[in-house]
Amino acid sequence: MVVLILESVPTGLRGELTRWLLEPKAGVFVGRVSAMVRDQLWEKACSQAKKGGCVMIYASNNEQGFKIKTWGKTDRKVEDFEGLLLVRIP
Repeated sequence: MVVLILESVPTGLRGELTRWLLEPKAGVFVGRVSAMVRDQLWEKACSQAKKGGCVMIYASNNEQGFKIKTWGKTDRKVEDFEGLLLVRIP
């Protein structure tokens, strides 16, 4: 399972991502894709986000059961606290 959240990105990027993922709310994409497709979508989102921001949450084999990646300007910051990912609102 992959959740991709885009903030302040071009609408064309959102349109491209709907080929692979569902968009239940503006800027929020959800789906189940392979790790290779997930990584390619992440690269596409980051390279086309311009001044926006991207957050990706995906399943992983760790204590929390997921990992989080961020890129660009986002409203929240993800911090690693002794192996646990926590979200901080600046």
